[in-house]
Amino acid sequence: MSLVEEYAEGEYERAPKRLKTSEAEEGEDLEEGEDSDSASVGLPGDEEDEPGPGGDNRARWAAAKYVGGRKEDVDDAHRIAPSPVVHVRGLCESVVEADLVEALEKFGNICYVMMMPFKRQALVEFEDLDSAYRCVLCGTKEAVYIAGQQAFFNYSTSKRITRPTNADDPNSGNKVLLLSIQNPLYPITTDVLYTVCNPIGNVLRIVIFKRNGIQAMVEFETISNAQKAKAALNGADIYAGCCTLKIEYARPSRLNVIRNDNDSWDYTKPFLVRRERGKGRQRQAILGEHPSSYIDNGYGSHCPLLPLPSNNRFKRSSHEIPEVVSYPLPQTSSYMGHASSSVAMVSGLHPTKMNCIRIFNLFCLYGNIEKVKFMKSVPGTALVEMGDEYAVDRAITHLNSIKVFSKRLNVCVSKQHAVIPSQVFELEDGSSSYKDFAMTRNNRFTSAGQASKNIIQPPSCVLHFYNVPPCVTEDELLQLCKEHDVPGFIKFKVFDAKPSSKTISGLLEFDSKTNAVEVLTVLNHYQIRIPNGSNPYTLKLCFSTSSHL
Repeated sequence: MSLVEEYAEGEYERAPKRLKTSEAEEGEDLEEGEDSDSASVGLPGDEEDEPGPGGDNRARWAAAKYVGGRKEDVDDAHRIAPSPVVHVRGLCESVVEADLVEALEKFGNICYVMMMPFKRQALVEFEDLDSAYRCVLCGTKEAVYIAGQQAFFNYSTSKRITRPTNADDPNSGNKVLLLSIQNPLYPITTDVLYTVCNPIGNVLRIVIFKRNGIQAMVEFETISNAQKAKAALNGADIYAGCCTLKIEYARPSRLNVIRNDNDSWDYTKPFLVRRERGKGRQRQAILGEHPSSYIDNGYGSHCPLLPLPSNNRFKRSSHEIPEVVSYPLPQTSSYMGHASSSVAMVSGLHPTKMNCIRIFNLFCLYGNIEKVKFMKSVPGTALVEMGDEYAVDRAITHLNSIKVFSKRLNVCVSKQHAVIPSQVFELEDGSSSYKDFAMTRNNRFTSAGQASKNIIQPPSCVLHFYNVPPCVTEDELLQLCKEHDVPGFIKFKVFDAKPSSKTISGLLEFDSKTNAVEVLTVLNHYQIRIPNGSNPYTLKLCFSTSSHL
């Protein structure tokens, strides 16, 4: 068993899995650690989310249940019982854990904070019920600002936030942190994480694993350093609008690193050999402005966004940061001159069930698709030209070795740097072996704004569907699967839509990940026509962060 597998098996399954899919999943307002019936003070326009009194009186009504440290008799069964855990909503996008602690510690000692960065929410566990009561009550009487923006508070139905270590001691910590990188649009390497974490506390070891998404464990020199890093970085973006950090304490108290490379590094043992990877696959990410390949594609500048607290109380001064390992970061010119390609080679394709459109349907979740061409000389193999080498890297990370129509895909970097439409022939299903997708509206990374909505997610057994007309029913979607000879779903959920919404969205759960992959490959971008409708609706699918319904 490799080092990465050893940590991935033991730790990944316990890590946060609910991030968010490429479009807002209305109705999914909970994160792990909070029960399904939890409610919170609504933001303007959220009145339908919570039973009981509406408007600004809801938090006052919830807080009034707890007076003088005791719970009053309540007749309404829907009221939320007081809890040491407070649900915070309405946070700004750049808020980190330290901002919440700084704003709320005046109400009492805080034991634990769980960030929900994509939902702009958080759970804050106080040491006692009185502190939580003061927080909720204060929020009803006056505006409470967190990182310059007014926040809203209510009790959570959870009495305690779930955490992976030392369950009996709410104030315990660990010098090893588990980092879940959400929406990883750019490569995450040991160099990147060292540059992010070491200014806050001395980093000893880093291990990155990418089995089902991208996570890492970072070992600090002391528990105090780990606590400071968690507070300063939990909820922060490594790069603007992406690579968001969600941080918990890990279970291991020490990491075992056997080699120094992009996925693992022991900074106390610089003599460990750095493993050489294949040409085109070894890159060191630079914290700062990204290469012009993204700028040329209309993405604009991608500078790092690390919103440390304004007083920088967690950041060490430059003379305090020891150079445990000294190695040069690549210059921009040499970085842009690396040999990686924006063309992926995909083999193991089913000879009769896969074509250019179905390859697009699957690969478009990880980057723009420019061209797809099947190779006549190598049956079952195609070249996929994507928007840039980062998209190829994401596709390899998430799609290599998955099964599609009983065939296991092999996805790797191609030696070619562009797809040339030569030797075009007819595939077994009658379609062309070559197709240009550069101008299609179904590409999902055509602008910085659109790209930021795509939460990069590995294949799962739950699909998120959206852009579906409201008149379409569960039975009609099942019939659609049957007509296209793909597996039907076993569970169906529709999110509550606004009255003015012209489309609906929801989740579909399948028996297996393979079934979900096949349905997405076939039905993604299917044109749904409705009676008397002028234009068809384009059914859009992506993998959900939910593991089940």
